[in-house]
Amino acid sequence: MVSIIMGSDSDLPVMQKAADVLTELQVPFEMTIVSAHRTPERMFHFARTAHGRGIRVVIAGAGGAAHLPGMVAAISPLPVIGVPVKSSNSIDGWDSILSILQMPEGVPVATVALNAARNAGILAAQMLATGDAALLERVAAFKKSLEMKVLEKAEQMEGKPGK
Repeated sequence: MVSIIMGSDSDLPVMQKAADVLTELQVPFEMTIVSAHRTPERMFHFARTAHGRGIRVVIAGAGGAAHLPGMVAAISPLPVIGVPVKSSNSIDGWDSILSILQMPEGVPVATVALNAARNAGILAAQMLATGDAALLERVAAFKKSLEMKVLEKAEQMEGKPGK
């Protein structure tokens, strides 16, 4: 249902976080490398055919000039979530953030924070959950677990001596 793509295998440590949360939420996904600059024909083919293969949301991570999310969004009818990645050739990640965020009218890319692939995975699951009651329940339970973790930490902190 979700395709996680990235411009280089150096993006994998960041993008793996999207895969991890999709696994946790039991959302089927695929993951591969599609470089907008080094494999443009592969990118065009991917963007033109993903919806026909049953993909419903694309998570695209890229560093540097970060054209991958926007180019896929320009070609594909699917929603694209862009993950700006702070890469070795990056300008503190700002080049990636702005390249993904500043899309022209008519070519939207939902953009998460720098290196926030986990949020991209959660957002993809939430998008899919609008038409899947079982997934919606899993997302709601996931959100509740976040709340419980914070409350447990608050209780531990408040119970420590020296307040």
